[in-house]
Amino acid sequence: MDLRQYEKNKFTMAEILRSASTCIPEQSEELRARLQDLFARLAEDRFNLVVVGRFSRGKTSLMNAILATDRLPTGIVPLTSVITSVGYGSKERVLLKYENRILNNEIPIEALPQHITQQGNPGNIQRIKTAEIQLPAEILRKGFYFVDTPGLGSVIVENTLTTEAFLPEADAFILVTSYESPLSEEELRFFKAGAASGKRIFVVLNKQDMVSPEQREAAFSFVREHLRMIFGHATPSIFSLSSKNGLKAKLSGDQGLLKSSGIPSFEKQLLSFLLNEKSSEFLLRMCDRTRQFLLELPHAKEAEGLIARIDALNQQLDRSTPTEAVSMPTVAFRNLHRLPSCEICAHAAEKLWKFQCAYQYEIGISPKEQQRFAEHGGLCPFHTWQFESISSPYGICAGHAPLLDRLAGALRNSASSLSREQINAQLQTFFPDEDDCVFCSVRNNAEQEAIDAATKRLEQDPTRAVDALSAICFPHFVMLVSVVPDDDLARKLLQRQATVVERYADDMKRFAIKHAAIRRHLASEEETNAAERGLLLIAGLRQVNFVSPVRGVKKKSAPP
Repeated sequence: MDLRQYEKNKFTMAEILRSASTCIPEQSEELRARLQDLFARLAEDRFNLVVVGRFSRGKTSLMNAILATDRLPTGIVPLTSVITSVGYGSKERVLLKYENRILNNEIPIEALPQHITQQGNPGNIQRIKTAEIQLPAEILRKGFYFVDTPGLGSVIVENTLTTEAFLPEADAFILVTSYESPLSEEELRFFKAGAASGKRIFVVLNKQDMVSPEQREAAFSFVREHLRMIFGHATPSIFSLSSKNGLKAKLSGDQGLLKSSGIPSFEKQLLSFLLNEKSSEFLLRMCDRTRQFLLELPHAKEAEGLIARIDALNQQLDRSTPTEAVSMPTVAFRNLHRLPSCEICAHAAEKLWKFQCAYQYEIGISPKEQQRFAEHGGLCPFHTWQFESISSPYGICAGHAPLLDRLAGALRNSASSLSREQINAQLQTFFPDEDDCVFCSVRNNAEQEAIDAATKRLEQDPTRAVDALSAICFPHFVMLVSVVPDDDLARKLLQRQATVVERYADDMKRFAIKHAAIRRHLASEEETNAAERGLLLIAGLRQVNFVSPVRGVKKKSAPP
């Protein structure tokens, strides 16, 4: 089971719970409360990766390397009485939560040292309980949280107590030591406590770039022997790495440096544990709770199909083989969390808006333009009402009166001299369709401009241009693919569109779970806006895409 399959299993469980809601009698508040609790468990599912170690070991650098970002501040001495967590957010921000206050305080990440360091907040006089950092890093979107509780070596008793109080919330520990002075007394005490807790511990020997191969081997053997004395056959895995080089490699795309940094091998083991142990355990517990709930429904017969689905999912989880994760998940295209809506829609809407503003002024004051407007039969029905939305009653009357006069004359002429068949044919010509409406013409030309511009970018630099595309709506996506002359490029566009569509669908499903659980405060900005973003992806802007089927576009000839 990989991360994608894990989320699919959660979404399947949410579908079963939604279906179960129809089997609950209206008066049964107790059953509805239990259903909501099941949704809440799905919504709140998270993995706490607690990072511990003494100051200057490189804990924050390690988190930066895994997250492929340099935004977490390094080199600061934190207050260990403040729990600092790093989770997903559609945009970068920091939320400070206080011990005796309901409202949170949002600050820029650069201001974090003023609130979580001994220098900026001595003795935690601000009474900050937690600092929650939100970053648009893809691994965090899956429910992972890095938690920094740097209590090792603290001389402040309260700090150590704060760290110990949070330990039961941990799903795994990452202890970061370094080659400079491996295994301090505080770190050895932590290992002894960790051995008793039964929680998984990953040991990182950081800063391998600072020592020679001989020094590295000696320090690694030293740490391994001490851990064997504490853990015996259950000795934790030890990873030798350089967080500094790992981050540098990820930001620059240097695959050779990344491999030598040791970061990928550490990520593989970390993900394998989370997927094959914690994730499966969570889903199996959810299957048991859901099945028991379905059995207790008053109309159990109606829930038989749902019970069969839960049993099938349970069997699938039991049969699943351990998955070896290759690395922290990445996306095929960058910045999916910041994708603007369809650029072709935006270009056409802007051109159309500017033309409409100028046009409504012209037909309000120019008899010549009013006459031309009447001769063209006005606008198509859709754009007639768009015109009304930006015009004054005076402008509408001045511009449309000549049109109505012309229509009245045409009706009288048809009534006096034409046969029934001729009348029917004449009536079809009274109003313009999409091909004759001046507003439709402006929109079509603007669409063509945007399609041509996008096609040119794709032909000049395919990789960068595909990556830089907006969330192209399906009507315009069909038009764009139809004019791309290269088959490989068309396939890349299809793969990219599939990635975007899948992401939007996941955001919708996550929001639906959190809404059903009354946990909407847990939703990211992407999930909160998923309904609108999803419809924009399917249909585009309503003022641009209002006809069906999809309009054609001038096809460029293939190069010789």
